[in-house]
Amino acid sequence: MSKGKIERLSIMSRRQALKRSMLGLGTAGAVLAGKNDAVAQSKQLKAKAKSVIQIWMWGGPSHIDTFDPKPHAGYDYCGPLNETISTNADGVQLNASLPNLAKVADKFSIIRSMTHGINAHETASYRVQTGHTPGRLVYPCVGAVTSLFKGYDAGYKGIVPPYIVLTQPQGRFSEAGFLGSKYKPFATGGDPNTEVFAVEGIVAKGISDERQHQRRQLLRELDTLDDVMSGCEEFKRMNQCEEQAYELMFGDAKKLFDLRNENNDIRERYGRNTFGQSCLMARRLVEQGVPYITINYKGWDSHKMHFQSMSRKLPELDKGMAALLGDLSERGLLDSTIVWWGGEFGRSPKVLWDAPWNGGRSHYGKCFSAVVAGGGFQGGHIVGASDDKALTVADRPVYPEDLIGSMYELLGIDPDGVLPNPKGLDLKVMPENIDGMGRLREIM
Repeated sequence: MSKGKIERLSIMSRRQALKRSMLGLGTAGAVLAGKNDAVAQSKQLKAKAKSVIQIWMWGGPSHIDTFDPKPHAGYDYCGPLNETISTNADGVQLNASLPNLAKVADKFSIIRSMTHGINAHETASYRVQTGHTPGRLVYPCVGAVTSLFKGYDAGYKGIVPPYIVLTQPQGRFSEAGFLGSKYKPFATGGDPNTEVFAVEGIVAKGISDERQHQRRQLLRELDTLDDVMSGCEEFKRMNQCEEQAYELMFGDAKKLFDLRNENNDIRERYGRNTFGQSCLMARRLVEQGVPYITINYKGWDSHKMHFQSMSRKLPELDKGMAALLGDLSERGLLDSTIVWWGGEFGRSPKVLWDAPWNGGRSHYGKCFSAVVAGGGFQGGHIVGASDDKALTVADRPVYPEDLIGSMYELLGIDPDGVLPNPKGLDLKVMPENIDGMGRLREIM
């Protein structure tokens, strides 16, 4: 093969790779949309919420150390985190490690009786984020379903994809399930706490905007195949995906991801760490009308030396989440934005003091907590209860499908609506509720 042909194939290979990456980026891409039958045929519910910010506590947060304190349970359960703090909501107390959240407790409600009984990360994550029991079919998570019913198929015209993850995808299961890659989240990568938050995978590090433009122009000049195939619909769709990607790189979307545009006092209010700045970024995305944002907050799988880890993580959580709730409220956005806090399960209430755990907490799906705020959820309330040592549900068990179905209703998504799937099966957005007590009407 001649040198010229080799160079030509190399260029085509790079272009093909770019286009494939753009299609992936379009999880989302408007160009892949067409009015979906499921959206067109779904029952129209009155929506109170326009967006969801999911604070995903990757690994499972301890309920007894956060929103369900049991100070009288003793040292073997509480360790050094054995104090509570009163809040601005009557009768609601939190662990004393959350003083900032105590000041905004009137804005959120705590579910202290979450349960599913699963102690494995993958299956628990799947259950909590889809509301479906693991089986032969892989159902989409809440973000993907929201992207289906509130994204491009439903007329979304935002400058960024409708389902965003800050900053790394969870990786426990396929978020889009049988809906397919079109509804996968767009994960930003990077770190919003850095001086310049470049969206990894889109912006090449160390290459100026001018050079990026020059490279793109060169590719266009060399790509004679694109000219020949200009009438092909598939090529048109891929080119539109590419345009969307370059808009993220150089257009208004790039400015959206640049936190240098924020007042420094605001950035300090959220906390100058990855979680705090992710919360700030989530607020900015909500302002742009993005339907679903997940903050993937790592570091909560505390099998060993739990309390040492909590001494670092709890202040971050407290400051960032409290700032987010306060900021959304002050800007008039909380009424239309659901904030959902929780993980795949809780941590064992009884501390594992022996080696090699040295004060750790293990997985615990029997009883745990979740927090919801805004978007039609009332604040300042407690739903359900655990026993005196946070070991079991004592009142009003709440299963993932109860909570997720409630959020869908507030988003205007019919839980009994049809989910499209490649096998043409009659599948509903949510399963029939069998064990739980249904939707969270007491706080809706």
